[in-house]
Order: sequence, then C-alpha cells, then structure tokens
Amino acid sequence: MAEPASRPNWSLLIKLAAGAVLALAAVALIAQGVDVKALIQRGLELIRGAGPVAYFTAMAILPAFGVPGTAFTLTAVPVFGPRLGTVPVLALALAALTANIALTHFLASRWFRPPLQSLLRRLGYKLPQVESADVTDLIVLLRVTPGIPFPVQNYLLGLAGVPFVRYLVISCLIQWPINVAIMLFSDALMHGKGRLAFLALMGLLALLTATHLVRKHYGARRPAPP
Repeated sequence: MAEPASRPNWSLLIKLAAGAVLALAAVALIAQGVDVKALIQRGLELIRGAGPVAYFTAMAILPAFGVPGTAFTLTAVPVFGPRLGTVPVLALALAALTANIALTHFLASRWFRPPLQSLLRRLGYKLPQVESADVTDLIVLLRVTPGIPFPVQNYLLGLAGVPFVRYLVISCLIQWPINVAIMLFSDALMHGKGRLAFLALMGLLALLTATHLVRKHYGARRPAPP
C-alpha cells in the first residue's frame, strides 16, 4: 500500500509567513530611515498610559474573544516592569492568564455547551462525554499539541465537560513556565540584556522540548487503529 502523503503544517507555515512579512516590513522601514525602535517605544508608552489595571484586565478578558494573548505576553514586562518591578508584573500576568483560562472554561461549559447539547439532541446526536480516566490525558495532550490556538484549547476542554479544578491546575502547570520564559525573553531583548535573553531563550527551548517529549509519550500510548 502506498504511504499517505504527509500534510503540511499550515499553522507553522502561516506563522513563518507572518514573521517573514514583519521582518521585511522592518527592513523596509529601516531602509527608509525610519527609527523602528522609537516607534516601538512610542507604542509601549501608549500601552503604559492605559495603566496596569486596564492592561491586566484586558489581558484576562480579551484573549477569550480572539485577541492574541502574545500581544500581552510580549509587552507586559517591558511596559510595566520599570514601574512595578519584574516579579510583580510576572505575578500579575500569570494571574491574568489564570483568570482567562477560568473564564473561557466558564463560557464554554455554562453558556455554549447547553445550547450545543440541545441542538445535537434535536438532530439525533449526543455530545461526547470524556471518561473520568481519560480527562488528564485529554487536557495534557491538547495543551502540548502545536497548531491549536490557546483559546480554542480552552473552549474545546470546556465543551468536553472536563472538571474545572483539574483543568485549571494542569493548564497552569504547563502554561505558567512557558509564559514566564517568553516574558523574560521579550524584556531582555527589548532592553539589550543579551545574557538574560540567551538564558530565557534556552529555558523556553527546554520547555518546548519537554512538551514535545510529553506529546510523543502520549502519542505512543494511543492504541493502534484496527
């Protein structure tokens, strides 16, 4: 039998294409004599002017409605670190991330799941219920699978009816270290701290490698199809 052709990773290709476009745009601006660093600093000042309360509230709510969470993760420490301190900003950002994880689960399980169940029931179907023994595996596997946007992961797990406490604890254990590494890396890069940026990048790569190994482990545990 002929082996099926491997499907391209469209999510990775889109991210690479977006990165290439941004890099080309930056090169074009520099070539025209535009001070890109000054533009970035101006943008950060506008964000800083909104204040930490508005910023971290938005970080907790807006990603649940499609706003990229990386926009907050990359700017939190560079914007508010000099004013509040790095550790307090990291704590506030993780609190906002945790609130977002909880919010999306609430929306999916309390608002979206009941009408979806009703609709499927009318069509003669039933929304699958995750077995208790498979809940942890499902949460971990979704969290370490690349290509699925973070809010989509939250909504899928909420629609699947996974227990809230287990969902929250496992999600935080996986997401907190990765987000801390990203925030430290962006701050070090923004302020020219080469050694700290290198250490944060190495930590991030180590965490991503760990998620890859976990994903490989869970993939090997899946039974072969008949």
